[in-house]
Amino acid sequence: MANDITISPIDGPVTVTAGSTVIGRSSRALELKEGSYPAVTYVPREDIDMDRLVPTSHATSCPWKGKASYFSVKGDFGVLANAVWSYETPKDDVAAIAGHLAFYPDRVKVTRG
Repeated sequence: MANDITISPIDGPVTVTAGSTVIGRSSRALELKEGSYPAVTYVPREDIDMDRLVPTSHATSCPWKGKASYFSVKGDFGVLANAVWSYETPKDDVAAIAGHLAFYPDRVKVTRG
């Protein structure tokens, strides 16, 4: 695993929105930092309205985290294709993100507080 991946709990709540629609709130979110990349927020699946997410066939692979599966977000704003990803069975070193979802910031907004 890359030595520069850290996963930490986020202090306080986060809200996840797509357009003007709140799709989740959580006080159990995690922040993953990987090298010089921007930090990524991972929210437990139980804290997201999964009725708004549609699994897609898109998948990617990361040598340090494993295989990512993707979801599109649906709502009155339309469909945001492949805007959410999850490592269903991440590698052992990043096992904390199992059961969590992450969001592309240009399509889904995650705010703290």
